[in-house]
Amino acid sequence: MHILISGASIAGPTLAYWLNRYGFDVTVVERAPAPRKTGGHAVDLFRPAMQIAQRMGVAEDIRAKATGTDRLLIHRPAARPVMLDLRKMFTAVSDNHVEIMRDDLSEILYNATCSDVDYIFADSITAIGDDGEVSFEHCPAQRFDVIIGADGLHSNVRALVFGPESRFSTWLGAYLAVFSVPNYLNLNGVMEMTVDVGRVAGIYGAARIDGGRAGFFLRPPQPLDYHYRDIERQKQLLREHFGDMGWQVPRLLSELEDTPSFYFDSITQLRLDTWSRGRVGLVGDAAYCPGPAVGGSTSMAMVGAYVLAGELAAHSGDYTAAFAAYEHEIGDYVRRSRRFAVAAAKTIVPARRLELWAMIQAVRLINVLPAPVTRAAAKLNAKGVRLHDSIVVKDYIAFDKTRG
Repeated sequence: MHILISGASIAGPTLAYWLNRYGFDVTVVERAPAPRKTGGHAVDLFRPAMQIAQRMGVAEDIRAKATGTDRLLIHRPAARPVMLDLRKMFTAVSDNHVEIMRDDLSEILYNATCSDVDYIFADSITAIGDDGEVSFEHCPAQRFDVIIGADGLHSNVRALVFGPESRFSTWLGAYLAVFSVPNYLNLNGVMEMTVDVGRVAGIYGAARIDGGRAGFFLRPPQPLDYHYRDIERQKQLLREHFGDMGWQVPRLLSELEDTPSFYFDSITQLRLDTWSRGRVGLVGDAAYCPGPAVGGSTSMAMVGAYVLAGELAAHSGDYTAAFAAYEHEIGDYVRRSRRFAVAAAKTIVPARRLELWAMIQAVRLINVLPAPVTRAAAKLNAKGVRLHDSIVVKDYIAFDKTRG
């Protein structure tokens, strides 16, 4: 069977790797002109994703690229900053959690597949026929047995087959921006940020990356007016909403003109009743993005891609049965992630002074409690980590054509 995957970030290469292992003929098409290496931002991989990475032989490569960010320094106007040791929280909650820059992870997954999978860069799908004929912007049309959209929150494949994004998206009330800046504070393993009602701005440095990353969270009273590809408008919105903020914010905003990489998007959740239509399926953020920065979407993308490949192998390429089994296997995981993300989006940026005060008091309490007590509290409260660690990754090794 010949399978086409649209998207070469996280879910796409993971899916391609396993489909190739199961004996499928795989092509990946990617709009970008080359593997993305523009900076990216930090993402989390939890235990199931790391188990999959171990089976792919890339777990040590991922650990070697871990950000090493383990401390958070919080600034506020007219108040002393407070420091949070993140190790007191996370090391007790998950025994296999890794934070890595997204582009580093994408590069590792691409390198694990590029010698066995056909990648087509600088091209995009323009039409998909019911018979599997796919038209491209540049390449000649080809026929595929299965087409998978692994092309992110604003999926082109989903738009072509399922309809406009507005039918399935729910805004969770906030926006996120990340862009590259010089590490002029010489941060190493530390994120510093300033917090106010409705907005958060920060900068962090990570191991083995050039420069630093600026991160901005915004909770406006109404949705913002912009197009997701209009970068200049997005930068303008950041200046409008953060221009009067103190601390390092003016310096960070001054880097917008020359930053080599820039990301801005709404924290939006996708809610589709099904992730397949005919021979076309969706995986990762294209199918079930719980919300950027609040739902563990990177781990979910790797798990979903692994399960989809396994079910296509288990059902001998019968895509109708495989798609149904795929949705059954991870459906509950996706629904629980959605619920968690809705709650997390409400707490990631304090909406009122009382919430800001409570956030700071919680940090202070963590700092003064003995480590065993802090770890116990972390285990009780880290619902998101437990959610992602709870899914059991099936073993599809019986379908691996590369064994023996």
